[in-house]
Amino acid sequence: QVQLVESGGGSVQAGGSLRLSCAASGFTLSRNCMGWFRQAPGKEREGIASIYNGGGSTYYADSVKGRFTISQDNAKNTLYLQMNSLKPEDTAMYYCALAVFRCGLNPGVFNYWGQGTQVTVSS
Repeated sequence: QVQLVESGGGSVQAGGSLRLSCAASGFTLSRNCMGWFRQAPGKEREGIASIYNGGGSTYYADSVKGRFTISQDNAKNTLYLQMNSLKPEDTAMYYCALAVFRCGLNPGVFNYWGQGTQVTVSS
């Protein structure tokens, strides 16, 4: 049974950093595509980063490129999102997700989702 549990969200001032974690169970992280998404109130869910090929390949949305880093610890079966230089517009609920057949940043290709963790960035 696939399970994804996010943690690490919180409130931070602009310019600060947070690291999100996604503990995965029921499958092997390194054999699949994993992604981070976010959704702000009234907005569509946005793909911000994904990783596959055992962590060797990554995609980033332009909005986070150079500030956020996706990574994974295969021994712990855990996905991470290091977020630096946070901005108020990064405020959203953040989700991790698993894609079984394809990869990318389109939420439509992801099959399993966590419950989300809230990130709030104040100016």
